[in-house]
Amino acid sequence: MISMQESDTSLFLVPTPIGNLKDITLRALEVLQNVNLILAEDTRTSSFLLKHYNIEKPLKSFHTFNEHQTVNALIQRMQQGEKFALISDAGTPGISDPGYLLARAALQADLKIECLPGATAFVPALIKSGFPTDRFVFEGFLPHKKGKQTLIKAIAKESRTVILYESPYRLVKTLEQLKEFCGEERKVSVSRELTKKFEETYTNTLSKTIEYFSQKEVKGEIVIVLEGLNSKSKKQEDDDDEE
Repeated sequence: MISMQESDTSLFLVPTPIGNLKDITLRALEVLQNVNLILAEDTRTSSFLLKHYNIEKPLKSFHTFNEHQTVNALIQRMQQGEKFALISDAGTPGISDPGYLLARAALQADLKIECLPGATAFVPALIKSGFPTDRFVFEGFLPHKKGKQTLIKAIAKESRTVILYESPYRLVKTLEQLKEFCGEERKVSVSRELTKKFEETYTNTLSKTIEYFSQKEVKGEIVIVLEGLNSKSKKQEDDDDEE
């Protein structure tokens, strides 16, 4: 059952595994088993997870194309006492997928929301990159066309580690655009299929990384971690200041 501290919560944002189904938390399972309705980005993907853990709860689609039309009706149901869980296809809801609009509306309606800690793809990719982790910038997915070049120009001047999401179909093109403005010797780390059987992380210069991924068929979700310009961790800067 949902604990006493959570009994007045109307909306739970529940992270789901980014690949390995064992990465879900016990608390996440408990919440999913006890809410009235589960809102899912893709009900087909989420049904696989719920079936794996024998969770039988009503499932409703909530994604980018319908979130504006359904938010008000969902808020009204929560105001009447129903408890909802929001999940995405993988990772934490609201990180580069639907969720922000509903969470904001719930807060504006004075409803209590709770976000459970759990899986998200960019954290393991960042740590595995070997680049400074004390300061970083998460940009999510770059625009497909309008504004993409302007954003990449800004990223090229960023001194902090930069994290991007990308599809396998646009990976090489994005790396080439980064090379154009960052230079071929800037280091980058590309992680794909995190927590899955064919998990891979490749770290090298932009030039070598483009060469590597141009020679193979790329599949799975992609996290790009770009070394910052003249990259230094805050600790290194503090040490330099003391000298």
